Amino acid sequence: MFFTVVQHGSMARAASQLGISQPSVSEVIADLERTLGARLFDRRPRGVEPTVYGHALLARTRAVFDELRQGVKDIEFLADPAGGEVRIGCAVAASVTFLRPVFYRFSEAFPAVVLRVADVPTTAYSGLRERKHDLILEWCVPPYSSDILGSEVKVEFLFDDHLVVVAGQQSRLDRRRKIDLAELAGERWILGAPDTSNYTYIAEAFRARGLVMPKVVLETLSVPLRTYLLAAGQFITAMPKSIACQSPMKILPVELPVRPWPFAIFTLKNRTVSPVVERLMAHLRDFARLLPVNKSTRRRRSMAHQQSP
Repeated sequence: MFFTVVQHGSMARAASQLGISQPSVSEVIADLERTLGARLFDRRPRGVEPTVYGHALLARTRAVFDELRQGVKDIEFLADPAGGEVRIGCAVAASVTFLRPVFYRFSEAFPAVVLRVADVPTTAYSGLRERKHDLILEWCVPPYSSDILGSEVKVEFLFDDHLVVVAGQQSRLDRRRKIDLAELAGERWILGAPDTSNYTYIAEAFRARGLVMPKVVLETLSVPLRTYLLAAGQFITAMPKSIACQSPMKILPVELPVRPWPFAIFTLKNRTVSPVVERLMAHLRDFARLLPVNKSTRRRRSMAHQQSP
């Protein structure tokens, strides 16, 4: 009842959601406040909002109720191992490109499992902490510090992705065997905003070569929009290789002196995932092992290990 009042910001709306009377909700909340010796909600003309004590209770009890829900899911799985649900937070660029066949094959293998996929922006891990997602799938922007991820977030790297420069199949750059980065300074670039990794990685590459960052003529991270514009005109853009390989675009032979861009599974460290979530994670690991980019990464690591003293 406390969670429902927080969620709806109103005793009346909480009562309606729960199918009971408003006085019943008010009485239970009042009893809870008396028991704790603290006011949990400030009453406003248009509803209620949690006090500092209410927020403290919410933060500490969220994990308790989540574990209870996970226990119910475990019981449901034991009763029906073919069913269940997985709540996924996913970078939209991944969900509309290389992860599509992963979700398709998993659904084909486990047709009774419900996949709930929600788009999440990069570095947004609040959905994990609030238990809205079982896992998040996205690129991990270095540095991988607790300041960025939070000390409670666990990272499992699936593969090292790489930023590549791409153009449309009709681009005049299409047939070049090698292109120096300096030659692209005057091109019509499509990149993300200056605060995105897409932009900063390219800026780092130009800066490493002592070059001035080129002008961005169109600012977007939309994969469908960039694909259309590259096919229709003389634009170039940069994107992870995993996405470029899934689209009708030409990867240009340009060396970018930038670090890898790992794609990873993000979960909570102290949260036990359900068996059906483990199934999806195993499916993702199998998918990653078959990627050409992952095979080359493993070869590089193996060679480095053999050469080390």
